[in-house]
Amino acid sequence: MIGFRFLTCTVAGLAIFASVISAHPVALPRPNAFPCPLGSEELHRRHSKRQEGGSGLSDLDILQFALTLEHLEAAFYKEGFAKFPASDFEALGFSAETIAGLQAVGETEAIHVTQLMAAITAQGVTPVPPCTYNFNTPDAATMVATAKVLEAVGVSAYLGAAPLVTGKAVLSAAASIVTVESRHQTFIRTIAGDSPVPQAFDVAVGARQIFTLAAAFITECPPEANLNIQAFPSLVITNAATTKAGSILTLAQQDAITADGATFCAFASGASGIQFAPVENGGCTVPSGMAGEVFVTLTNDGASNADENVIAGPAVITLS
Repeated sequence: MIGFRFLTCTVAGLAIFASVISAHPVALPRPNAFPCPLGSEELHRRHSKRQEGGSGLSDLDILQFALTLEHLEAAFYKEGFAKFPASDFEALGFSAETIAGLQAVGETEAIHVTQLMAAITAQGVTPVPPCTYNFNTPDAATMVATAKVLEAVGVSAYLGAAPLVTGKAVLSAAASIVTVESRHQTFIRTIAGDSPVPQAFDVAVGARQIFTLAAAFITECPPEANLNIQAFPSLVITNAATTKAGSILTLAQQDAITADGATFCAFASGASGIQFAPVENGGCTVPSGMAGEVFVTLTNDGASNADENVIAGPAVITLS
């Protein structure tokens, strides 16, 4: 897929999450401008063999990828609570019990890291280490808004990996984590004033699209943290803060969108599946019937948002 030397992902990545909580436009990188691979030489060799054989990720690869995400989430809460005192959350109207609950979310993410590291070590393999991150949270309110999206991404990541798992023990371990990630998101949506259960189903998202979102926060990784997953170019929605069904998403870098062959926006939502809207005049219309966090990608196909059809993204928009 790519070479496995780490390339910095900050510019491409921060734009993706900035589009969730900000309306400031950011440039859309060209395809392959930010490869952002993660993985060791050992994993790279296994990846190459899988590519030749046409098979998917191994259970060990999935555990390492899950650990990569859990490292990020644990660091997010640790850094956030070190940066913002309880008084900052009290100013948002949070009670002492609510603040303690939010801190407990971070504590369980750290426990997930410990357990995944133990599971990987038991296989005789060194767990991937954490990276260096930039979460771009200037205040406690932004931290809560970002946490809501992070937890949604975590749930969708585990659901996306589930069909690839072959070992029952690994599947059971992943299931025990994803249910807690879902509790995290419900709790955070509730304290943020959003619907705690916006839809009947959550959406599964594949590893490459998930890593594109995770790359939003990664500034640097040690070589041994490299899992050889290539991020897509970032998708920036300049009016994400005011998005609702029937509104037109305004996409940054319209010339790049046209040149790169993007003809559709794909909207992935648990309740309504995947819906497509044509890209017209640098934007696309948000379909009805979706709720919660929705994953938006630019595609060259109006019937598939598979990796081979993705031009950029995903970005995450919140509809309720």
